[in-house]
Amino acid sequence: MRYVRVWSGDRPSYGYVDGGEIRLLAGAPWETRRQTGGRVALDGAELLAPCEPSKVLAVGLNYRDHAVEFGQPLPDEPILFMKPATAVVGPDARILLPPQSAQVDYEAELALVVGRVARKLKLSEAAGCVFGYTCANDVTARDLQRKDGQWTRAKSFDTFCPIGPWIVDDLNPRDLEIACRVNGVTRQRSRTGNLAFGPLELLCFISSVMTLMPGDVIMTGTPSGVGPLAPGDVVEVEIEGIGTLRNAAEAP
Repeated sequence: MRYVRVWSGDRPSYGYVDGGEIRLLAGAPWETRRQTGGRVALDGAELLAPCEPSKVLAVGLNYRDHAVEFGQPLPDEPILFMKPATAVVGPDARILLPPQSAQVDYEAELALVVGRVARKLKLSEAAGCVFGYTCANDVTARDLQRKDGQWTRAKSFDTFCPIGPWIVDDLNPRDLEIACRVNGVTRQRSRTGNLAFGPLELLCFISSVMTLMPGDVIMTGTPSGVGPLAPGDVVEVEIEGIGTLRNAAEAP
């Protein structure tokens, strides 16, 4: 099932895709599957980020080829950082290139959406706390990342966390193709089987540090091929079994 958030009338609503329609739900799908009776045509619908996370957790150097690309060894444990909820935008939203940075990079990623409160999970419990998976782009001001020596500013600008277009709730994330295109040219291509730490391992590790809430997002890392965006570029993240997240970059 593909779950979305969509602008309906004068407010956003959750729903699920049924053929060419979106059937609206009375709340977030991890809370209720009760339908309101409202429907929106999928064609032309204004899709929003498919969840409203209280926090976004992300992982550095989690693809073997990306670690090689940056000349770094694979870490013994996941390298965690956070992106603020205010960075989250949905499909077709603009990525604003901030004047403070001269190099803003795309990073295609598989993202896990938490479905229930998760704290100190065992690996055997992790799958039961996953609501589903979606596409994400960990947009990064690379020059600021190098300058600061830590990642908060570089990862946190408004619009630096596109996710969507929907959440797929019945997906095995073990070995999916992931690709990134800029203006139609493929820049990244790999498979999630190349992750050093898989989505469920990440969920357990992060839950040992902090409590995760329904709707929170875990971004699982990016493969090799990251590179800069220029104003007017259209960047697409496509993941097998999910679909394509598309956003354009522009100067603010």
